[in-house]
Amino acid sequence: MNVFLADYHMHYQKLRNFHWNITGPHFFELHVKFEELYEDAKLKIDEIAERVLTLRRKPISNFSSYLNTSSIKESETNLVDREMVSTILEDHEVLLKQLKMVIKTAEDTKDDGTLDIIGTYISELEKTNWILNAWNQRN
Repeated sequence: MNVFLADYHMHYQKLRNFHWNITGPHFFELHVKFEELYEDAKLKIDEIAERVLTLRRKPISNFSSYLNTSSIKESETNLVDREMVSTILEDHEVLLKQLKMVIKTAEDTKDDGTLDIIGTYISELEKTNWILNAWNQRN
């Protein structure tokens, strides 16, 4: 779960980056969408950390640990709208892969609480992927 926490925190930070740095003709729609996504990510980060604590572990909580642990890397601030959306979609693939590993561990340890949380995350990420992919396929 700590790797997933690190991944989600890096994803959150990237969403903030894009929210702050979006420019161009799609500014209004993407500025709002990125804020919606980072607000959701912020809530999930807290829920993930609390789940780690519930499992009697200690959540990693400093940025250097996130940078060293996460498979999601920082992004430049000068990307254009389509690059930002494509980058988010790439990050979602990393998150979904990590979620599958969390599911395997949770199933092996009969951790129903984690399974319950993770199932919701997967369906929400898949829906967001569909929406962002549809946006990215516009002219």
